[in-house]
Amino acid sequence: MTESGSKKLWGGRFAEGTAASVETFTASIQYDSRLYKYDIAGSKAHAAMLADQGILSSSELEAIVTGLTEIGREIDAGSFEFKPELEDIHMNIEKELVDRIGPAGAKLHSARSRNDQVALDFKMYLREQCSRIIELLDGVNRAFVTLAREYLGHIMPGYTHMQRAQPVQIAHHMLAYYEMFTRDKSRMVDCRKRMNLSPLGCAALAGTGLPIDREQVAEALDFDGVTANSMDTVGDRDFAIEFTSNCAMIQLHLSRLSEELVLWSSQEFSFVDISDKFCTGSSIMPQKKNPDIPELIRGKSGRVVGSLMCLLTLVKGLPLTYNRDLQEDKEPVFDAVDTVSSSLAIMAELLENLKFKTERMAEATKTGFITATDLADYLVLKDIPFREAHGIVGRAVAYCLEKGCELEALSVDELSRFSGKIDRDVFEVLSVEGSVNSRLSTGGTSLQRVEEAVGKAEKFLGIVQ
Repeated sequence: MTESGSKKLWGGRFAEGTAASVETFTASIQYDSRLYKYDIAGSKAHAAMLADQGILSSSELEAIVTGLTEIGREIDAGSFEFKPELEDIHMNIEKELVDRIGPAGAKLHSARSRNDQVALDFKMYLREQCSRIIELLDGVNRAFVTLAREYLGHIMPGYTHMQRAQPVQIAHHMLAYYEMFTRDKSRMVDCRKRMNLSPLGCAALAGTGLPIDREQVAEALDFDGVTANSMDTVGDRDFAIEFTSNCAMIQLHLSRLSEELVLWSSQEFSFVDISDKFCTGSSIMPQKKNPDIPELIRGKSGRVVGSLMCLLTLVKGLPLTYNRDLQEDKEPVFDAVDTVSSSLAIMAELLENLKFKTERMAEATKTGFITATDLADYLVLKDIPFREAHGIVGRAVAYCLEKGCELEALSVDELSRFSGKIDRDVFEVLSVEGSVNSRLSTGGTSLQRVEEAVGKAEKFLGIVQ
């Protein structure tokens, strides 16, 4: 065997070393090095189990644990030299361990394969990222609920088809996003629970003939149990796809919010003031204040959706069990993690500094026949079928368009031309405040319902008033 071939821990049956171009093409250490903490923790737990089974002596276990600890400290300090010719994080750490402690290090890989080892590292990494993203989602939700409390009672137009539709509370609008991101949190909690089964001990694909205790390793690494089928385990990336799908959903919600912030900060809307700390200027137009952070978050949604598409395409044609294609699973996941985490963190900061222009928003509710539905509901309570009431109000709106006024500007005499059941009490429902506070159905925008919802959210998030 050539010298190049002898460097490979798997190189026993090869007469020639791998070509330099192959080593470059197949190396993953440039990105999977971020898994080192989980690889070392998994190796320590595996070694302890092997010692309990009599496969390692107590002195060998001590040497392995000491060597792995030293390697971990060097990686933490940035002084460890990763070698691309050793392909990945697993081989880099194992080769260094063997070089430092000798034959004891070479025993560590007993009863495991890189196939179950990488699945373990990846699950441990994503389990931690689930918890981290859950915390970031809570941060964004605290910002929404804080804004909802601050602007409780202030009214804005609600939109459908980007047309003014009905008046709602600003707080109600903020709590809509709270609900979105609460669902995102729920999905991440479920995802973490589903992935929290240890794959170690499945070895290459068929399990191992050596005496091992998979449950011991799982317990040591804080898993809820072990996977049930060795073939499924080493080829499974459902957990990574599910995680990335959840990330894509989060980023899409951030993108929808960002779109509204971009619109609302424009002069055409002028509903919000985004702090200068989260905007930039123009290199040529000195008057500009650009909402770059929402725009970038909106743009980054393409990266996360792309990561999901990459994973789906990666596994769609793979036979059981492990295939080298699966090396390509980590970069899209890592990019999704980094993108979603940074987007959530900076959005929470932006929201904490966001100011609503309440007078402007209230003024916008005074045009667009925004209480037309309330007039229809008023007629329904006068025993007119809704479809008939809808037509009556539509004709009244057409009349207002010809006259150039809003519904509430019409006199009772004018309104009664469209239905004899319209009386002076109609003006109670034609006011914006009356419209909002009539929405007493569960989940509605009335002051009573929104105040209840804010209080419930505050309690859920541990916000003390």
